[in-house]
Amino acid sequence: MNGVEGFMYPNEVELVWSVLIVLYPYITGLVAGAFILASLERVFRVDAVKPTYRLALLTALSFLLVAPLPLQLHLGHPERSPEMYFTPHSTSAMAMFGYVYLWYLMAVLVFEIWLDYRREIVLRARRERGLLRLIYKIMTLGSDNISERSLHIDERVGWVVTLIGIPSAFLLHGYVGFIFGSIKANPWWSSPLMPVVFIFSAMVSGIACVMVIYMATSKLRGTTIDMRCVDTIAMYLFYTFIIDFSLEMLDLVHRIYEADESFRSLNFMVHTKLYFSHIVVQIGLGTLLPLVLLAITQVAKLSEMARKRTYALAGALTLIGIFAMRWNVVIGGQLFSKSFLGYTTYKVGMVTREGLPVAIALTLLPLLFLWVLVKLLPPWDDASAAHGATGD
Repeated sequence: MNGVEGFMYPNEVELVWSVLIVLYPYITGLVAGAFILASLERVFRVDAVKPTYRLALLTALSFLLVAPLPLQLHLGHPERSPEMYFTPHSTSAMAMFGYVYLWYLMAVLVFEIWLDYRREIVLRARRERGLLRLIYKIMTLGSDNISERSLHIDERVGWVVTLIGIPSAFLLHGYVGFIFGSIKANPWWSSPLMPVVFIFSAMVSGIACVMVIYMATSKLRGTTIDMRCVDTIAMYLFYTFIIDFSLEMLDLVHRIYEADESFRSLNFMVHTKLYFSHIVVQIGLGTLLPLVLLAITQVAKLSEMARKRTYALAGALTLIGIFAMRWNVVIGGQLFSKSFLGYTTYKVGMVTREGLPVAIALTLLPLLFLWVLVKLLPPWDDASAAHGATGD
């Protein structure tokens, strides 16, 4: 059979999980990482990252709205997915995602954004006319009290919600690693470090995503980039990246030292079918090169323009590297036989429900949602100040 080497059972030739299942943990990772960055300002009082606080929340919401879509398109009967809510099955990790998703979306992220924007929403509901006024009126949820005491309560409740949201973000993405790590039949996935690696890689990708979006939107708006903010984000990105890379190397060293019956097969995969995506893209371009670039900014006194370009390049390469990591885990884990006697290939389709155009559209869709959210709820300090002055 074309694309198959050695002995494989028929059910192992065709990959069950496609590129859409690669996108699923990638998008949820961006959600978790963006929220963790936002929590630095709200919970840990890192004032330097305040210019990206609201942008990080809106970014997390935009990607969270798209997170279930790859799974929906992958299902043969997506209309059956609501059954997980009507017929709870606590022993199913995938079914439990539905509850984790709703909890994080409604009880944490949307609630925190509403509390943070409530004053601006009320002011806009009073000032706007026509359809926009109706939209903002609905968004107030009937709460139009913006007295000093009321806003102080919002601030305190928002702090508690963010505090609850941090472990919720870990749970949202950590369970994805749990699903892969608990599949004992696949040695590529079956590792107790898998959930931890997924969590830290999510933090890396989310921080890099918000940094790149902040720099790009500042450029498009013609405003000055707050270098103190970007420098601080890059510092946290660098340190988190080191932890993530160390965990991945620890897992690799453990596999090499253990050298069980699957090692020869996994070693063959890394040096052949996954050489480009794993060695070149994930480790070389997506990990080592961004780490070197970020390290240079930490030890050398570069000009402001040089730091901007370095951060932009490092952030973009980081996003590519984390996607490659998801690809190698999801796709790479399905390319070899469970008997370790055969190997197959995977080719992304074009005109299919799970093809490349659909994957690209799902990747860009959160940016469209973010554009809409930014129009309704501007995250910029200058816009908030202007609205506050008008309302006062």
